[in-house]
Amino acid sequence: MPKHQLAPAHLLSPEDVEAAFYEALQTGDLEKLMSCWADEDEIVCVHPGGPRLVGAGQIRSSFETMFANGAIRAWPERVHSVQSLGACMHSLVERLDILTAEGPAQAYVIATNVYHQGPQGWRMVVHHASPGTAVQAQPLAGGSTVLH
Repeated sequence: MPKHQLAPAHLLSPEDVEAAFYEALQTGDLEKLMSCWADEDEIVCVHPGGPRLVGAGQIRSSFETMFANGAIRAWPERVHSVQSLGACMHSLVERLDILTAEGPAQAYVIATNVYHQGPQGWRMVVHHASPGTAVQAQPLAGGSTVLH
């Protein structure tokens, strides 16, 4: 088994992968983070305001650079999940604890995580994140299920 894959028992569902991914961000654990990704050439990651990164090498390098500044204190909130056959998409708000010149604060990121079920179990194939606002982090009034 390649070194960046956990045993399938650890990643039995997309929710397991997501929990492991955010735990790895919070602890700055690059190996655990990379174990969440599928072992495929075409995996994709887009950080807020950043370019599209394709492949494990580019993704690993970007997180390695970020972890050089410490762990990323991010928590998934307001997860909306759509699952069909061997694929699952999570649309969510990431709440980040950050340190500003004025002191501790919170920032928000709007993210989409896509998971695929393959021979090694569920793995992430896409993480796309965009800057968000505190307003977007609030629950929607009325709870409409129509996206467009």
